[in-house]
Amino acid sequence: MPDGHWVTTWTAMPQLTEPDNLPPAPYTQEDLVLADSTLRQTLRVSAGGQRFRLRLSNAFGGAPLPVTRVTVALPSGGQAGVSAVRPETVRPVTFSGRPSAVVPVGAQVVSDPFDLTPAAGTVLTVTLYLADGQASTAVTSHPGSRTTSYLARGNQAGAADLTGATPVDHWYFLSGLEVWAEPGTATLALVGDSLTDGRGSTTNQNDRWPDQLFDRLRAGRHATPVAFANQAAGGNRVLDDGLGPSVLARLDRDVLAQSGVKWLILFEGVNDLGTADATQEAQKRVADELIAAYDQIIVRAHARDIRVYGATITPFGGSFYDDAQGYREAARQTVNDWIRTSGAFDAVIDFDRALRDPADPRRMLPAFDVGDHLHLNPTGYKALADAVPARLLR
Repeated sequence: MPDGHWVTTWTAMPQLTEPDNLPPAPYTQEDLVLADSTLRQTLRVSAGGQRFRLRLSNAFGGAPLPVTRVTVALPSGGQAGVSAVRPETVRPVTFSGRPSAVVPVGAQVVSDPFDLTPAAGTVLTVTLYLADGQASTAVTSHPGSRTTSYLARGNQAGAADLTGATPVDHWYFLSGLEVWAEPGTATLALVGDSLTDGRGSTTNQNDRWPDQLFDRLRAGRHATPVAFANQAAGGNRVLDDGLGPSVLARLDRDVLAQSGVKWLILFEGVNDLGTADATQEAQKRVADELIAAYDQIIVRAHARDIRVYGATITPFGGSFYDDAQGYREAARQTVNDWIRTSGAFDAVIDFDRALRDPADPRRMLPAFDVGDHLHLNPTGYKALADAVPARLLR
């Protein structure tokens, strides 16, 4: 291959699938998921190229994951969340030269490189067929895909469109896509919660704030090609496990082990504050622990020569995390003051400032609010994207 290196160009943070997010019947049975089933999913490529490889994850599976056949293709109309593909673009994917793979419990598998040419910002379709299914209802997925996937019976991995397909707005088993890129290309990893995972964004429109930042850099003909690895999940916390492992527990897998990562934006902590008791003592403790955790994350990332940018925690006044005494708000201010003034981060991205209402800084501007006073609409996500200085990614 020509000079270059592998970089991560798309990710979905692996999680243990909650019961309500398992594939619907008949695709989930007692101790069996997706037997004799085809799963078609779309993802958006950030950095483009001509050679790619997939990562499939069984990080939380309760049994080995036997994948019978995998294909990739370009979707019909170039759209995310569609079930049809352009037939002439269908390519088989192999694993160590074989058409199938078994992913052990807790492990992942990386495919052989395949040749396809999705450009930066275009959509790729990945289709999996599982003849035997996975013999467990402990399944690895990313529920907050904000992208429609499709389930169908039988082996339809090479089909132009799926017969009898059932739509589901989740990703299953896919954890990453890598591209062989020119030497100057690097990956930006984003560690966050639902605000980075895109709750409140538009299904199949890729308008989370990382998507909008990518679009902005691309439109501005950014000097350094930047690939994006969105490693966020709704409900995630820095300190403790919840919806997915804590940041401290998942940092190695989700950032340090990813290919080509040069920068990390850390935008997480609101769920730590919001789930801790609304007492002065509890909020002081969680603020102190968050600051210590941020310092640990910086130390571990710097050991891999990754620059770490800290984003301030955004306002949540009026939300279900707000408390009448203001203890959580005081803790948010303590943490944000440390992010801004400690000098521990390589740079600070002031998302709090980008969103807050000058007339009531405890709250975000109403124009950005999806309605619960915590999560954002696409306009709010654009404000976050616009708040990231492009110079940080050169």
